[in-house]
Amino acid sequence: MANMVREYRKERKITQEQLASFAGISRKYLSMIEQNKTTPSTKVAARLAEGLSVNMERLFFKEPSVERQALPSSIKFIDLFCGIGGFRYASKQAFERLGIKGQCLFSSDIDKFAAESYGANFGEKPVGDITKVDEKDIPDFDLLFAGFPCQAFSICGLQRGFADNTKGTLFFDIARIIKAKQPNAFVLENVKNLVSHDGGKTFKTIIHVLKEELGYCVDYKILNAFDFGLPQKRERIMIVGAKRPFVMDWKFEIEKVKTLKDILEVNADKKHYASQEIVKKRKKMHTAQTTPAIWHENKSGNISSYPYSCALRAGASYNYLLVDGERRLTPREMLRLQGFPDEFKIVVSDAQTRKQAGNAIPVSMVAKVIEKFIPLAF
Repeated sequence: MANMVREYRKERKITQEQLASFAGISRKYLSMIEQNKTTPSTKVAARLAEGLSVNMERLFFKEPSVERQALPSSIKFIDLFCGIGGFRYASKQAFERLGIKGQCLFSSDIDKFAAESYGANFGEKPVGDITKVDEKDIPDFDLLFAGFPCQAFSICGLQRGFADNTKGTLFFDIARIIKAKQPNAFVLENVKNLVSHDGGKTFKTIIHVLKEELGYCVDYKILNAFDFGLPQKRERIMIVGAKRPFVMDWKFEIEKVKTLKDILEVNADKKHYASQEIVKKRKKMHTAQTTPAIWHENKSGNISSYPYSCALRAGASYNYLLVDGERRLTPREMLRLQGFPDEFKIVVSDAQTRKQAGNAIPVSMVAKVIEKFIPLAF
């Protein structure tokens, strides 16, 4: 028997002391329940569910056994806010490891240059503005992927439903499609700051809609691309949801770790080098302790260097990151930092590729999440 007591308690900002008191049990006993070290009686379980304002069947459930042979032979998915196809590459890696055939039925992105890159690499052009797409026109699918932009919105309460709480945001389009098509599962990605945006109200609304309004079991975790074998410090929140209850294990085994030497090109074009004036100024301000290194200039003008890259940013200044304080990353190097294979065709300008890489998901990280999540959701 597994449970979501701790997750719901933290989400509702209830302390262990408060919940234990309401349920008439000790804090120590509640802690054992949350750690799955003991199974409460039906009476205690009902009190906990009442204290957390959640259905008991959703709070306590029998954890499904994961059997490789029980996985579906194929999964149909859609790719929203698809960018240059990070989820396509990530899902391909995960599906291949699981022995599943993946089929993309629909993709969408409003950026014409991203759509151009996507079309060149996957042979299909994404539909444009998702806000103008009728959800009824999207084919039925099993799994939804979305690295959705976070638009600011505030709430007055959670009682009105997702249409009122999220209208005018791009998350609303994810929610309306999930509601209409009822897929088995979804995997969402966003910036780390989504959790703290607007004092946490934005994220609270999103999780509330996915759980309470749409009826999915949901889990989430802030992960760092650096911990998945990529030489880039890039923190992102991953949100996974499924119709059936699940317990996600967020610990991963990484087989291969890439270093900057694996990423950097040997003979970069001269156009990528910063001016002598900038290089001289940087080297006067800073001395690196290792090579190769990525030199990073923050908003205050302070210089630091590391044997890895700070997070790529779509809107960063041109010389935000410099290899050994001398040159900018090439388009191919930026894509490699995100885990894209060298087979990825670059068909747009350097400036557009830099923007696209900065907006992309860390492929290697997302692939690991999908691989571990699929057996729990299907």
